[in-house]
Amino acid sequence: MEQDEASVLLPERGLSRLPRFKAYRRRWFLLGVVCLLNCSNAMLWLTFAPVADKISAYFHISLEMVNWLSIVYLLISIPFGLVATWVLDSVGLRCAVILSAGLNMTGSIIRMFSVMKFMSLGSQNYWYLFAGQCLCALAQPLVIFSPTKLAALWFPDHQRATANMISSMSNPLGILIANVLSPILVPEGKHIPLMLGVYAIPAVTACALAALGIHEKVPPTPPSASATNSTSQPFLTGIKMLLRNKPYIILAVCFGGGIGMFTCFSALLEQILCEKGYSNVFAGLNGALFTVFGLLGAFLLGLYVDRTRNFIESTKICFCLSALASIVFAVASRFRGQAIALAIASSVFGFFGFAMYPIAMELAVECSYPVGEGTSTGLIFVASQIEGVILMILLQALTVRVSEDPSSTCALDQDGALDWTTPVLVLAGLCSAMACFYVIFFHTDYKRLNAETNSDLVRTEDTESADVPEA
Repeated sequence: MEQDEASVLLPERGLSRLPRFKAYRRRWFLLGVVCLLNCSNAMLWLTFAPVADKISAYFHISLEMVNWLSIVYLLISIPFGLVATWVLDSVGLRCAVILSAGLNMTGSIIRMFSVMKFMSLGSQNYWYLFAGQCLCALAQPLVIFSPTKLAALWFPDHQRATANMISSMSNPLGILIANVLSPILVPEGKHIPLMLGVYAIPAVTACALAALGIHEKVPPTPPSASATNSTSQPFLTGIKMLLRNKPYIILAVCFGGGIGMFTCFSALLEQILCEKGYSNVFAGLNGALFTVFGLLGAFLLGLYVDRTRNFIESTKICFCLSALASIVFAVASRFRGQAIALAIASSVFGFFGFAMYPIAMELAVECSYPVGEGTSTGLIFVASQIEGVILMILLQALTVRVSEDPSSTCALDQDGALDWTTPVLVLAGLCSAMACFYVIFFHTDYKRLNAETNSDLVRTEDTESADVPEA
């Protein structure tokens, strides 16, 4: 029998203490698999955005078609997100992780067909990329929803926010790697096959680890009181409860909008900066700073919230500060020679914006308990994808074609580059408006924590009042 690392003990009179809950060491292996899968899926999503101009020239397609390789993630995730919530809360975590790992690996391999001569479709090779992205997009909801479920089922209450932070932040880590690695791997279009092969390696590794190493959908003994009720509500009942939960609706709209804005920022960063003369390498560095400081902010805030339980206060402060950073970036990105200002704005934007992500997911579970974690986080993700699609289409529609500028670094076979002045200002305005709305109107009780506290009190009282047999 595997030894537990942490346990909560029942007080008894004259008898040795017995463990009520257990936290197993293999939870860290599960966390590692989910992290690798999350990271790989994000890398596959953002493979092409940092080198959009090179992809456009290599496959002889328009920039809009390159953007669709990112947008398809959002579109497919909307309907399949509901399926993913059902899989997590009804079928189980093990099935969800293995299924997502298989889809992720298959999509990464199909993308490589686009550069293989024996699989060539001539001018239609782009559709291999698109088909591969569609499969990876099917995996994304299962990957994104898993951290909260994993933390609830396998980790004790004093480690949940930290576990959720680690597994959730592996997604922006994948974005960071793609932002840095894609421009390095593709200085010229002829290196695109190498890039596709490199990104397939972690997807294959994650699939092998998930298939061979995950054998249980729940631990033999739950780590906390709430873990025993992780799927206490039927799926459709949980959906109805969420749609009648005002604090949850506000959180879904505001935080979903925030995720959609971060998606647009990551996918369009290179196109926004190249028109003002900034190189792909600098755009990738900017995206890297955005993510690195975001990971740091999430780590620090996760530790803080695990100790203080100040979910609401932390998210409101971070939302406001990230909105201010978005305004600074929107202004600085419209001028040439503002590399330092852009780097600082991106770092602050990431530090406070990403820090909110795992805490808001935990807050979604707190305000919607006893609805299953997969359902409560899943609807927020679906809302974020809907808002992300709308924003991506809106922002591209607001761009203006400008005459060719010799200082532009946008290597496109088109008449001039795109001016992103209006779109980035609109993005900053929306971020500020949602931050204000969230701060003013969002209030809730911590239902899961209260239920765990009451459960502990009831069990302790029952134990102390029970008759103790004589020795």
